Amino acid sequence: MAKYTKDMTIGAMLRENPMVAPVLMEAGMHCVGCPSAQAETLEEAAMVHGMDIDTLLEKLNQL
Repeated sequence: MAKYTKDMTIGAMLRENPMVAPVLMEAGMHCVGCPSAQAETLEEAAMVHGMDIDTLLEKLNQL
């Protein structure tokens, strides 16, 4: 079962594992520290940044 899912918030993911930040930033999501990102789901953030959610989840779940 996947550790990270598209409905998890960025904030929850970062609290659980700070190593999520470099993966998100490498993918182009440089606003991981902004207040709105804390409550935004991974799917919402991927959509805003024009990222493929499945590819992003694959990278995150390799952590």
